[in-house]
Amino acid sequence: MSDILKGKVALVTGGSRGLGAAAAEALADQGADVAISYVASAEKAQAVVEKLKAKGVRAIAIQSDQADTAAAKPLVEKVLAHFGKLDILVNNAAIAVQGKTVDDPDLDTVNLDRQWQINVMGVVATTRAAAQVLTDGGRIIFIGSLLGSRVPFTGVADYSGTKAAIAGYARGVARDLGGRNITVNIVQPGIMPTDMAAEAADKLPDAVMDLHPIRRIATLEEVSGTICFLAGPHGGYITGGVIDVSGGLQV
Repeated sequence: MSDILKGKVALVTGGSRGLGAAAAEALADQGADVAISYVASAEKAQAVVEKLKAKGVRAIAIQSDQADTAAAKPLVEKVLAHFGKLDILVNNAAIAVQGKTVDDPDLDTVNLDRQWQINVMGVVATTRAAAQVLTDGGRIIFIGSLLGSRVPFTGVADYSGTKAAIAGYARGVARDLGGRNITVNIVQPGIMPTDMAAEAADKLPDAVMDLHPIRRIATLEEVSGTICFLAGPHGGYITGGVIDVSGGLQV
């Protein structure tokens, strides 16, 4: 436990499980009060909230569907109503629709389009809503993916595209908000042991693992630690950056 973020209020989207839950706990360990959003997993979200409160911080779970861009403003308003301010936004919520190449006649275009809606337009809407109220000197951290920069296997074109789009958007946001000393960065994990990627993590071919100088997948703690660093005072002069947490994977 630390008090380096004591007095700060963070919103972690998609915080009921996986990296979102790990990031929420890591921020709470640094003393931050934390709001998490979730779509349907109310029980899981409340369990995360109880873990956060047990660390001695204030916490709340807010139901909000990132696929609905109109939900972004009410989400931020609920955070403000509960905590009185917002200092840190972690844009974590996303989905992954992968596995088929773009020329596959059975391509699931409906869910691929939904992936663009959630991973890009939903994130943009949340960022716009938060930017208007974020405290000067605040932090925005986008959770991207190494696949936004490098694509070592097939079947991920649309997912890679959504994450590349977010990286470009984040750089623009960094420029827009720099005058308020708000830093904006992108954390790009490699494969992690989350619900979204667990199946892929167990089936990575040796050829892909051989591309990693550190020959293993990322841990949630490693990625969460990077988020906390960027959220804290020592990250105050890092903005517009893309930080890979991927074991050095190159293509």
